[in-house]
Amino acid sequence: MRRIAIVGGGISGLSAAFLLEKRRRQGAAIEYLLFESSSRLGGTVQTENVDGCLVEAGPDSFLSEKPWAAELCRELGLGDQLIGSNDAQRKTYILVNQRLVSIPEGLMFMVPTRLLPILWSPLFSFSAKRRIVQEWFHPPRPAVADESAATFVERHYGQEMVERLADPLLAGVYGGEAANLSLRAVLPRFAEAENKFGSLGRAMLASRKKGRAAGAATSGAGAPSLFTSLKNGMQQIVDALVANLPAETLQTNTPVRELRQVEGVWQLISDSQAPQRFHSVIVATPAPVAGRLLESTDARLAAELKQIAYSSSVTVTLGYAKNALQLPPGFGLLVPRTEGKRMLACTFVHNKFHHRAPDDRALLRVFLGGSRDEGILAQSEQEILAIVRRELLEIIGIKSEPLFARVYKWKAAMAQYAVGHLERLQRIEKLRQGLPGLYLVGNGYRGIGVPDCIRSGKEAADQVIGAVTTVATASPSHLVQQ
Repeated sequence: MRRIAIVGGGISGLSAAFLLEKRRRQGAAIEYLLFESSSRLGGTVQTENVDGCLVEAGPDSFLSEKPWAAELCRELGLGDQLIGSNDAQRKTYILVNQRLVSIPEGLMFMVPTRLLPILWSPLFSFSAKRRIVQEWFHPPRPAVADESAATFVERHYGQEMVERLADPLLAGVYGGEAANLSLRAVLPRFAEAENKFGSLGRAMLASRKKGRAAGAATSGAGAPSLFTSLKNGMQQIVDALVANLPAETLQTNTPVRELRQVEGVWQLISDSQAPQRFHSVIVATPAPVAGRLLESTDARLAAELKQIAYSSSVTVTLGYAKNALQLPPGFGLLVPRTEGKRMLACTFVHNKFHHRAPDDRALLRVFLGGSRDEGILAQSEQEILAIVRRELLEIIGIKSEPLFARVYKWKAAMAQYAVGHLERLQRIEKLRQGLPGLYLVGNGYRGIGVPDCIRSGKEAADQVIGAVTTVATASPSHLVQQ
């Protein structure tokens, strides 16, 4: 019998446990335990029902184009609970010189693909529009070394595009700055497009044409929505995962202090239990935490893991009577740092998804923090609410008292893929391979979204099962008795 430990009970660790449990029920000779330091499972995935509204403390959805989350939902019997975003209402605004300007048609994640709407838009200055036109003649450029997303975008479109689009868009996804984020890690398609086409605009048009051709060959089903969620909130995934796992395998309130490899076997040391031994360990914690756990085993690996930085964030959800607000249509707004606000973005949740609020309610979700504003976590909830209400008044004129408010603080929750991140992952992987039975999963490595975390957890579990099959009779089981 092979024993496996999973350290961390977020969505990555739970996904790994789900696949191990599935294989165990199919006859795999394994047993596993999941260790979570806090009292609840699911990490940042958490949903509350407040005044008839669904309030997400962490992620409210996932990208539809990444299949792993939807596939897991269907495995869990939640296929009929999947819902798409209301893309017919998808309109986003940028705060420019203290007024809201809608992102014009023809912009595909900061890449202009239709010139006329861009040229007529007040979002960009004349000089920026000139750069956008010139970009269509950008020559192909072979990739030499990694660079920041900001450097890349500035080379194509100028600094104004960085400040008004690249920075706020990437802050919304990664909680970081375009100047610090690795192009190859966060925007790999852009690097490939420049290498092949030169112009990002021409590359996007070619991609869209190819997509239309592929779509014409299918049954004619409509294009999927950009985002997917669940009718009763993202917590449904966590609840379904936990319901599929034996209670005795889930050890909450059990922080792990150290992981040691002794004679090819992993020793797990916690404060509340005697040391335990395992053949394999899946570490599903933030990368720096994994580094601290492995310090006594491999100082070089620990040092590399600790170099993966994380930023913190605060989400604030406010519920209003809908008739008390005068909101512009659409999904919400982004706030560039150059506007001097602490708010990064605001989502009009009741417009983005059905099933989030009664018809007479409006639900707003505001994001703060990120790598430039770690200090927001030191503010009290009342201070944060005061900041949010003042800026909502300044930006969209909301004077009404909210019917309710919820504030969630997430310290060091968003991995920052700095320039050179992929090279660091290569070093980490080489060192990890020198420690048989060790697997690293989570948002610190190759994707920060819910689907990426699910994929990483399930891939690690698959590798563990593969190792079990290979060495089923290779090592004496008495080495790992509790």
